[in-house]
Amino acid sequence: MPILQVFRAHLGIMETQQTPERGLDPLLSIDELADYIGLPVRTIYAWRTAGKGPRGVLLGKHVKFYASDVQAWLAGRREIAPGRGAVEGGER
Repeated sequence: MPILQVFRAHLGIMETQQTPERGLDPLLSIDELADYIGLPVRTIYAWRTAGKGPRGVLLGKHVKFYASDVQAWLAGRREIAPGRGAVEGGER
């Protein structure tokens, strides 16, 4: 299954089937995140160095991203109006 479908499936599970006893938010690898948003992995690493991008979780030497953090970050990047250049979450 392509990464994008996996991520969308995770989001569907998270929104509709999350149970109180489990309640686990899916984690994405840096490769899955890059594939989902259509940017190179090096861009994600550059964002992390610059303090930009979605918040990550360090697990040993690996960086993971909660699906809900990715959703929130993307929502904050949404343009106020098409073509206006500004985004709801602040500077572009």
